[in-house]
Amino acid sequence: MKIAFIIGTRPEIIKMSPLIDEVDKRGIDYILVHTGQHYDHEMSQQFFLDLELKEPDYNIGVGSDSHGKQTATMLKGIEEVLISEKPDIVLVQGDTNAVLAGALAASKLHIAVGHVEAGLRSYDKTMPEEINRMVADVCTNLFFVPTEQTAVNLLFEGLSPENVFITGNTVVDACYRNLKIARKSSNIMSQLELEGDILSLTLHRAENVDDRERLENIIEALLKIEDVNIVFPVHPRTVKTLKDFGMYAKLEKAPHIKMIKPVGYLDFLILQSHSKLMITDSGGIQEEAITLDVPCLTLRYNTERPETVHAGGNILVGASTEKITENVSQILNDDATHRRMREAPNPYGDGTASEKILDTILNSYHQGKLEIKPPEEIATNHLKKLLIVDESISVAEFENKNPGYKINLVFYGERPCYPNPELPLNGKSILVTY
Repeated sequence: MKIAFIIGTRPEIIKMSPLIDEVDKRGIDYILVHTGQHYDHEMSQQFFLDLELKEPDYNIGVGSDSHGKQTATMLKGIEEVLISEKPDIVLVQGDTNAVLAGALAASKLHIAVGHVEAGLRSYDKTMPEEINRMVADVCTNLFFVPTEQTAVNLLFEGLSPENVFITGNTVVDACYRNLKIARKSSNIMSQLELEGDILSLTLHRAENVDDRERLENIIEALLKIEDVNIVFPVHPRTVKTLKDFGMYAKLEKAPHIKMIKPVGYLDFLILQSHSKLMITDSGGIQEEAITLDVPCLTLRYNTERPETVHAGGNILVGASTEKITENVSQILNDDATHRRMREAPNPYGDGTASEKILDTILNSYHQGKLEIKPPEEIATNHLKKLLIVDESISVAEFENKNPGYKINLVFYGERPCYPNPELPLNGKSILVTY
């Protein structure tokens, strides 16, 4: 079989890297298609070298443009590659324009799509990422979800549990894999020459940096946090806004704040691993922080990574000066709070997500489930109803006993859960298709 990886940004490359390793290890044919959404040298050739990956077989070179033009250019380029290469499955990861274009191009060509990190939902359609992941999931055949909660999101959207696989998140695999590489090459900590605890900060989302009131509140909080070294790799876009709003000089003069140019992924991984606390508005860093056992405060009012909050390793503080400063003080000065957040269970698995994903793909391939064919039988109605189970029986046993019935969701009282085959049903409500 042949697998096509569609990648376009640094986070996609990072999270696909352990899966590419696993495909390599098993000797499976594959191609890497880089859309070039992150298009400078550090984001392309050098980044693949740093992560010890082969360079892409194709680079579409889309560069920077509007969402519409960027997606259209990707669609055209990806379609040409897929027609030429004829892969059995296209793998996309996450929620970028490359994911949208890759999933759409493949589905139009009747090539199976596997969505790695499917099912994430913020329920905020002002986020372009939310639109990308929702549309990509409409085009997807195999859904590789990081947690049960993300699986339930898809089941509520009407998808069959047969196509939804809880694998954990490849971010865990990637952190373990790439931290080993980083420790061999990075000297970021010696370059910083800092004594004492470190708080690492990232700030780049438009709803924060383009909103003057929000940005002022965040900066005010940072200036008040004086009992820790704040290391702030500043995104160029954030630098511009800070200067336009007259806030850059205040941060530059603060002795406890060290603003540095953006650092490479491997350096930042080392910086995170040495941090006592992270403050971020990034989605991926929320995942990396809990994987690296670093407490995290998120400068957002919602998150598509709610599992990190429920697990206790992440707190949403929005752009509230008071919430930011109070939580930083609590985490830095109360050992019990810091330990509780540091020891929060990782909801994203144990670092074997890539193996599970590839096992599922191979099983589907050998069973002929990756072939996309038009229907050959007259369609029948598929109805849904809610039942209460009053016998000792599992999901698999119920479906064997009731041919034609498929359990979509199981409810523990008001709480929905994924219908694992061995899950006992006695006393629970079930949503079935029949």
